[in-house]
Amino acid sequence: MSSSADIQMNGNGHTNHDHILRPRAVKPANQAVLRTLNEEGLLAADNVQNGNISGQTSGRSTPVPADAPPSVQSISSARKQLRAEQRRRLFPTIEYASRVSHFDPNSDYREFQGFFILFWIALTIMAITTMLRNIKDTGYPMRVEIWQLFTVKVWELALADGLMVLSTAVSLPLHRLFRSQLGNMLGLRWQGGGMALQSMYQLVWFAFWVVLPFNREWTWTAQVFLTLHTLVLLMKMHSYAFYNGHLSETERRLKALDEPSTASKAPAYQYPSAGHTPTSEERNKKDADELSRLREDLAIELTSPMGAVTYPKNLTWANYTDYIFCPTLCYELEYPRTPGIVWTELGYKILAVFGVIFLLTITSEEFILPVMTESAYRLETVTSFSETALILAESISMLLFPFMITFLLVFLVIFEYVLGAFAEITCFADRHFYSDWWNSTDWLEFSREWNIPVHHFFRRHVYSASRPHIGRTMATLITFLISAIGHEIVMACITKKIRGYGFLAQMSQLPIVMLQRTKWVKGKRVLNNVCFWCSMILGLSMMCSLYVLC
Repeated sequence: MSSSADIQMNGNGHTNHDHILRPRAVKPANQAVLRTLNEEGLLAADNVQNGNISGQTSGRSTPVPADAPPSVQSISSARKQLRAEQRRRLFPTIEYASRVSHFDPNSDYREFQGFFILFWIALTIMAITTMLRNIKDTGYPMRVEIWQLFTVKVWELALADGLMVLSTAVSLPLHRLFRSQLGNMLGLRWQGGGMALQSMYQLVWFAFWVVLPFNREWTWTAQVFLTLHTLVLLMKMHSYAFYNGHLSETERRLKALDEPSTASKAPAYQYPSAGHTPTSEERNKKDADELSRLREDLAIELTSPMGAVTYPKNLTWANYTDYIFCPTLCYELEYPRTPGIVWTELGYKILAVFGVIFLLTITSEEFILPVMTESAYRLETVTSFSETALILAESISMLLFPFMITFLLVFLVIFEYVLGAFAEITCFADRHFYSDWWNSTDWLEFSREWNIPVHHFFRRHVYSASRPHIGRTMATLITFLISAIGHEIVMACITKKIRGYGFLAQMSQLPIVMLQRTKWVKGKRVLNNVCFWCSMILGLSMMCSLYVLC
């Protein structure tokens, strides 16, 4: 307990509590992000000066007094200019920064590392006990039913996957055609026939690579891998084509301003009116200022946020190849980079990928496949609805824990290890592929934090692209609809069935979110997080049982 003598007084006569240890913020903020917020004036100035940077902010900067020193006013002016330039970009941009993942030892969440290690120890115990049981029962440490699937037509899968990646490169020569004089003569400007031609190619390309595994009768493991990679490359190709298409039209308009008398002078974005009727002299001066400002806006749009790359210098095979390997789905002219590859980190992540695949196979082989096989056999012998429902309920209950483990392992292998390995290979500095989705209180929050690359793509190319035309509500509905169709395609590839269970489950998240945001439920974070985890665990095992057994 602190006595009254322990309480210090500052120079203003107020109580000084700086000696008291304060708890860490709920979400410790990454220093790189905090520096960005500080540069934009979104953090309180006294926190920065005292070295007490906190992520808790109202999102507003403190107004600068009129009698502030010139140095303070100049810094405030520079911050406003930077924020204005960021708002002046016409195409929605993704704010990349040098960040580490949550499970990185240098992360602000490093205190979570002990539970992370405990998780791996528990899985190691599970794998060892499973192998010992198999040795006792069969004489072999592992079952081989799923392992055999990995070797069926593996070279055919590798060849098809390589050809699929190469076929996405058609977007680069197509774009060069769209911005050329020949393309203009043929009516293939991006805003003319170029966008339609690119969209048609993407549609045919996607349909071909989704249907191919069915025609070749691949195993479900190979088909799921190719389908997921197909969806990733489709989003990459779309982002590359549509962002560069926007830049080509911006470049065309900037060049047209070399002849101001014939060029369109419509503003790049809407400016607020001055509030009065300008005089003839003011109108002439305003026209000259607007023309200069329009040129500046268009030039800023053609330059990367970091300022090192300008369109069309990015239209090279090296740039496209680098983008394909970068762990992001949204194309930008430039990304933040690390100084070089950390080979020990890369080796660790590659080994972790194979280790997690090994654990996934054991979990499926030992705890999921036997339940599905036995339940399918029992369903063939029953006739009444009550017996069928009982078998389904029993199957779902027995799969709850295995599917929870499978879900966590799939999350780790994709977002921590595979994406982390590609980030290391390409020196991609922004490793923020996920946030603390385990603390989610509704499904919208989960969709934003569980898969940040896909969230960025949908926000930029689906939600932001459709919202000005159809409004916020319909844009959200369209975004969920496209996501639900993608999930249903993946489930159809796994089970070779089209049932619509996944589609319905995905779309049902919207009314659930509306319910959770009512005044009776909103704000109860523990209750909502419990509901989130219960629905997640139950939903995974229920989806599997319905698709496989029904």
